[in-house]
Amino acid sequence: DQALLHKLRSQTHWHADETRWAMFVLIEGKVGYRWYLWVFHSQDVVHYVLDQTRATQVVIDELEGAKGGIISCDRYSAYKSFVRQIEGFILAFCWAHQRRDFLELANAYPALLNWAFEWVDAIGALYHLNALRLKTSADSPERASTQANLEIAVQRMADQRDALLAQPELAQPCLKVLTSMKTHWSGFTVFVRCPWVPMDNNTAERAIRGPVTGRKNFYGSGALWAGTLAATMYSIFATLKLYGINPRTWLNAYLQACANNGAQAPADLSTFLPWSMEAPRLEAMRSHVPIGSEALLCAAASTITSAFACGPDSELELELDSS
Repeated sequence: DQALLHKLRSQTHWHADETRWAMFVLIEGKVGYRWYLWVFHSQDVVHYVLDQTRATQVVIDELEGAKGGIISCDRYSAYKSFVRQIEGFILAFCWAHQRRDFLELANAYPALLNWAFEWVDAIGALYHLNALRLKTSADSPERASTQANLEIAVQRMADQRDALLAQPELAQPCLKVLTSMKTHWSGFTVFVRCPWVPMDNNTAERAIRGPVTGRKNFYGSGALWAGTLAATMYSIFATLKLYGINPRTWLNAYLQACANNGAQAPADLSTFLPWSMEAPRLEAMRSHVPIGSEALLCAAASTITSAFACGPDSELELELDSS
């Protein structure tokens, strides 16, 4: 877990999200069983952390020592508080959440449905223009053209928003949504000047979906150690998935190394960290064949080949080694 955290802090862009998690443990000074499972997803690492709170301190602790960067997130206040306290970080807000605001407005106020869907369509147009930009090569004439088109569309949206906000007859629900958009505009437009930053936080949303599905089935954790272990295993499996590593193959190799080391973790973890593995080992870890079983499989394959070579009329006695 510490190796994952160390790698996470060396990155410069993260997706972050959090969800409730039931921890059925009595903690002095805490009322109830509601804890929170946070996820921080970088290019090379996915790290989950379980905490009693949904406070800014969780983000501070998680990114302690990081030299700064961009956090893709929703508009939750903990992230805003973090960038006010810690220099060198900026927030890239999620357009999917802004789009959701307009959809919720349309559902709640049918009379404003057409108005809301004009904004939904405008956001969709931004996604389209951004996709066209990302298809071009950096520093190419096509990139300059698509960049200009995107900037024009973003400015047009800002102008339309401000014009509507200046209208005294604007309906209160519309006023609320557009005011929020304007307040968070600098975060919404990070993707315009930083093409490598996605428009939304769907990466973290997808990463948190597995634990949420699990939570609905087993309700949470019955002990602190169980919750901590769950967060660690989620971190390991999600990170392995980034590299296409077969979790069973990795676990087989890691647990065997622990057994060989007297039931202790290996002193050198580099051979188990995807970003530090040599190419042949990484390829082996992506296999469905557990590392160390190649010899057994080769022997089995040889025996089967011999059986077919003997022909249908020959007798072949196969002896299985009980070991």
